[in-house]
Amino acid sequence: MEHHEFNLNDALAMLERTPASLSAWLDGLPETWVRATEGGGSWSPYDVIGHLIHGEHTDWLPRARHIMKGETRPFESFDRMAQFSASEGKSLRELLANFAQARRESIAALVEMKLTAADLSRKGQHPELGEVSLGQLLATWVVHDLDHVAQIARTMAKVYTQATGPWSAYLSVLRDRQPK
Repeated sequence: MEHHEFNLNDALAMLERTPASLSAWLDGLPETWVRATEGGGSWSPYDVIGHLIHGEHTDWLPRARHIMKGETRPFESFDRMAQFSASEGKSLRELLANFAQARRESIAALVEMKLTAADLSRKGQHPELGEVSLGQLLATWVVHDLDHVAQIARTMAKVYTQATGPWSAYLSVLRDRQPK
């Protein structure tokens, strides 16, 4: 497995694409797909989009600014369930548009920070993980997007677990993250 050091331009290339990728994939799909879950309190694709919006407003950029200000107090805790009330009554199309707008604003603000290699080494305090660097925070943002893209794929694949019949034995996505 090849590993790479964090590169801000590479990260921006990924972060910029997430909203359009998710919109192309999810917008206009039947509710069967966008409201599917894996059971056991897991999230649907709809829930994931709400979660990504909440992260744009309260996680990545606020924490980056916190680090850049030299704050020594820990970051504010992140509410991983805020999307359930924040998304209530909104269509998936509306959430996708909100996510795209919020991400454009986040990317613009991040670029405006004109971060240097030295800035990426600056430290902050995560309330659970302890000391983290700005570079780690930004790398985590990218991987967080990818984690949720994989979650959406896995959740939607499981809609057809039974329909695949014996082929399910060959489809690892149907066995990943089984609810407890």
